[in-house]
This record gives sequence, C-alpha cells and structure tokens, in this order.
Amino acid sequence: MSRIGKRPIGIPSGVDFKIENNVVTVSGPKGSLTRELHSLMNISVEDSQIIVARPDDQPLSRSLHGLTRTLIANMVEGVTNGFTKGLDMVGVGYRAAKQGNKLVLTVGKSHPVELIPFEGIDFEVPAPNKILIKGMDKELVGAFAAVVRSERLPEPYKGKGIKYEGEIIRRKVGKTGGKKGGKK
Repeated sequence: MSRIGKRPIGIPSGVDFKIENNVVTVSGPKGSLTRELHSLMNISVEDSQIIVARPDDQPLSRSLHGLTRTLIANMVEGVTNGFTKGLDMVGVGYRAAKQGNKLVLTVGKSHPVELIPFEGIDFEVPAPNKILIKGMDKELVGAFAAVVRSERLPEPYKGKGIKYEGEIIRRKVGKTGGKKGGKK
C-alpha cells in the first residue's frame, strides 16, 4: 500500500472541491485550479477529507496512487497558500529587474534577457540579485523557475550563475600552475 496515497487530504474552510469523471476542480481564496486525473483512481470526499483509493494492486495502479494524492494535495495547498520559489544570482554584474510584467536579466550576455512569465505566475525582485516566483500551480512555478535558471546555469569553478535558493553547487578545483609539457 502506498504510504502517501493512503493518507487523506483535509479540505480547509473556504476551499471548494468538485469532481466529475476524474476532472478535479479546486477553488479557494487564491483562485481555481482544474486537472484531469487518471480514470483508474477512485477519488471520493468523506467528512471534509479527500480520499484517493486504487482499484487493485497492478503496477500501474500502484504507481498512480501516490501521484494522484500528491497532485490533489498540491492543488489544495496552491489555492489556499500558493507556492513560492526563490532564485539567487551570483556573479559580478548579474542582476534582475522588473519592467512592467517582464523580468529583465543581465547575466553576462551581449544583451539583456527579457522573460514574460506564464499565465498565473507572478514574480518579485526584492533585491537586484534575488528573484521570487509565486503562483498557485506548483508545476508552473517550478517550470518558470527552471526557464529563468536556464538563462545562466551555475558553473562549478567560480559558482557564477542563477541558482535555486538553498541549492549547493559542487565546486571543482581549477587548473594548477604546474610545469608545461610532458615528461623530461
């Protein structure tokens, strides 16, 4: 039995949960999310809790059990509190700015990079080297953070680039100034 899949999901007050033919709609203070889930999973509401059950012990059912429960839990969390992903910029002259609804990055390229966030995604630039990406869909928040990070991936020698908040970059030792050439 899936340890994650068998845990019930509590429905907080102010959150509306609807299910029709495995199309789940969750509405809350931040907005509404809709997602179609696999038809094998049995989703029910009992005593203000969402319960996900699987019909049998086939490998596909077992793998979908925990996934379905986690997707629904993320939807409930998203419409109540939302999700935030932080990015740090490391490097001389690396900075970010918000211009209207665009994120403008200066990351050592010959031109500033302008990024437009996905629908339902908002961002803040509290400091020139810090970006906070916010939204109610965890998948979209992570996807936009990955797009921003891909503009200048952190490199292992000096650690320059855009990294996730709390990410540890494994550093490599550079070349040493030893003798040139081969054996003598």
